[in-house]
Amino acid sequence: MVRRGVRGAAVVLVLIASVLPTASAQAEQDRDRAAPLPLEQLFDNTAVSDDASPAAADFDGAGASLSAQDLAGAGWTPGRALTVQGATLTWPDPVAGGPDNVRADGQSVVLPGQGDALAFLVASTSGADLTASGTVSYADGTLAPYVLTAPDWRRGPLATKAVATAHVNTPDGQLAEQARLYVVTVPVDAGRSVASVQLPLTPDLHVFALSVRAGATGWTGSWATATSGYPAVGPWTDRTLRLVVHTSVGGPRVRLRFDNTFAAAPVRIGGATVAVQDTGAAALATPVPLTFGGARDVEIPAGAQAYSDPLAFEVPAGDELLVSFHLPGPVAAAPVHRLAQQRSYLSEPGDHTAESAATAYTAGLTNWPLLTGVDVAGGPGSVVALGDSITDGDKSTVDANRRWPDVLAGRLRAQSAVPRYGVLNQGIAGNSVVADRYPGDGVSTDSAGVSALHRLDRDVHAQTSVRTAIVLEGINDLLAGRSAEQLTEGLREIAERAHERGLRVLVATLVPCGGEPRCTAALEAERTAANDWIRQNDDDVFDGVLDFDAAVRDPAQPSRILPAYDSGDHLHPGDAGLAAMADAVDLTLL
Repeated sequence: MVRRGVRGAAVVLVLIASVLPTASAQAEQDRDRAAPLPLEQLFDNTAVSDDASPAAADFDGAGASLSAQDLAGAGWTPGRALTVQGATLTWPDPVAGGPDNVRADGQSVVLPGQGDALAFLVASTSGADLTASGTVSYADGTLAPYVLTAPDWRRGPLATKAVATAHVNTPDGQLAEQARLYVVTVPVDAGRSVASVQLPLTPDLHVFALSVRAGATGWTGSWATATSGYPAVGPWTDRTLRLVVHTSVGGPRVRLRFDNTFAAAPVRIGGATVAVQDTGAAALATPVPLTFGGARDVEIPAGAQAYSDPLAFEVPAGDELLVSFHLPGPVAAAPVHRLAQQRSYLSEPGDHTAESAATAYTAGLTNWPLLTGVDVAGGPGSVVALGDSITDGDKSTVDANRRWPDVLAGRLRAQSAVPRYGVLNQGIAGNSVVADRYPGDGVSTDSAGVSALHRLDRDVHAQTSVRTAIVLEGINDLLAGRSAEQLTEGLREIAERAHERGLRVLVATLVPCGGEPRCTAALEAERTAANDWIRQNDDDVFDGVLDFDAAVRDPAQPSRILPAYDSGDHLHPGDAGLAAMADAVDLTLL
């Protein structure tokens, strides 16, 4: 009912206004109705300038921009396809000086594809991280929200960057200040095809590229390692590296993954082969050549990765492979996993990848440079062990593969009650849950890696066909003076982020370290508090608890490792202790 008179007219006007859309709401509705377009047709901002013409771009609204020369020096050239975290993204190829990114304002982007995640190449220009939401449209007509966080291009963490450049261009001159770009992934339903993506309504969030990360259907991770730093090496020029790796599962085809993590410049692999080890650097048979996109060689841009083409090659389970690759060089620094607990080999000058004999391999290596993964065809998927030196196998017998994830893989191979998952060891000696040891950029002598929180997406979520994560980490946080509360908040975040990806998360209690000089009574109190929290949150936060503390502690002195299980330093279990930990894993939890 509408009242009469002037007052009533006012009421009528208010009622009418309440049902008419505001200008901003109308604009949002118009965007929602607009047909999705390819991202490059929506570019409305120019982020990259030539050093000679810095005023041609204005990324942040204040005239600053990225250096085209710096990006080219990193291998990020216009139109180049880059693989980061398993997703292929194309660096924009604009008309010279033209727009090369989208300021996120609710645009609808056509993006057909099926996979496990959306991958965004992004940065914020707000001066801080930006968290915003958008919508995924599936081909079946259903919609689903997503949330992403874009770090700031000048202040965001170097530990999670895809690439950093050495300069920022401004109309007043070039600044010796790093600029950063990030690849951020968000999960999607792998069982449905994506049709389009609506970007967030956050104009200071810039999107350079967008793709659906194809799932690793048909592949299982058999071996993996985490990049722990970017140290000086060699320098290597015209050398062949022959790395020894221990498989967890086998299969009839293989593909390898090389990562140029943390780098500032590209690295070229001149050729690569795979073989089964005989002894030392000698192969059982002639090594089989690998290709990359049909080519024998591959250049890996800074921060990117390269997968070899699938190769028909029978990978044995629980055996050693020789992965040989030639570096034409010069290579003065490289991404490395420092603590291999496995002897590998470096050749005299030349490409010796095809040689089965060990003659040319005259020097030894105790780390794994560049190589980060071996996948095999088929299989049920993989379990990832995220941890520190205890998972990395510190103090275990070299060349014996007695790390606890290796023993767990052997248990899985020997049974048939649960699937025979691959086991991927992502332990890094010295690593912490909540703080970076390696800063995430530049050549460094510290090889303890970026924090578990900063490497989680790369070292767990992006691993091949991962199903379950086992987290055993935190003693280094306590040794550094952090509290049990700080540690457990980090563990909670790991679980929450992994659950968003549909992963199971098992957490392990921290093993005792009494007798190690730094393991004081105060630290023992924090370790006990952390373990109490872990055990109490079995159902609320995690999908299961592995009580490694109970498996290796001395019943007579619970703050210490049982002498028979102690490596001798009172911090790291020896071979027998690592086996006891692996034996304590309830396989049905995997």
